[in-house]
Amino acid sequence: QVQLVESGGGLVQPGGSLRLSCTHNGSIYSVNAMGWYRQPPGKERELVATITSDGITNYADFVKGRFTISRDHARKALYLQMNNLTPEDTAVYYCKGATPIGQVWGEGTQVTVST
Repeated sequence: QVQLVESGGGLVQPGGSLRLSCTHNGSIYSVNAMGWYRQPPGKERELVATITSDGITNYADFVKGRFTISRDHARKALYLQMNNLTPEDTAVYYCKGATPIGQVWGEGTQVTVST
């Protein structure tokens, strides 16, 4: 069973940046498409960005121009560079990966944007 582990969350001031990471313990190409999702306080989980195994990306409108998703197959890692953060970006951020046996989720990492 492939497991995903997120890291890099924390407290940041408005306008600041964070880089989230997600690593998996499967073989290098055991995880196909991957994505970042988030769940703001009191709200539903929502898509932030996705990336295919070939590097094709897709972003939610509210992060276009501010966030960048990328992955490193050799390191079995997924990244989310987040710039110009606002309080509305406060949420638990989850990594998701598509494996041959189904979707796998990480446990999430908290991002708090506040003064």
